[in-house]
Amino acid sequence: MATIHVDVVSAEESIFSGEAKFVALPGEGGELGILPRHTPLITRIKPGAVRIERADNGEEEFVFVAGGILEVQPGTVTVLADTAIRGHDLDEAKATEAKKLAEEAMKNAKSDIDFAAAQSEFATMAAQLAAIQKLRRK
Repeated sequence: MATIHVDVVSAEESIFSGEAKFVALPGEGGELGILPRHTPLITRIKPGAVRIERADNGEEEFVFVAGGILEVQPGTVTVLADTAIRGHDLDEAKATEAKKLAEEAMKNAKSDIDFAAAQSEFATMAAQLAAIQKLRRK
């Protein structure tokens, strides 16, 4: 069976590098599914879950990304994430607290810039909580 090489990296570290049968992630225009020999593509990605079906054991690798850039070539998928967290490292309590703090910051924003920053944090934490729920349903 054909495979595709996948690299998921953040500014801090390489999160995943390996062969996969399939990759799914939240593209700017909706959910993207990528198989080997996919048409070349560059797009922004939204906060959410990157699901990687590993070629070696068929298990699913799960990574939360807080946005970034996706590059697809016929044999390679590269995810350059603003922030990336392995699925097993996600903390629901911390994400819930951060979402509440962002909601409070939106209510108390003194300027449009403060409101926009709080709104962005709120959206990221909401996406992280949704990703945690997806991981639990596996």
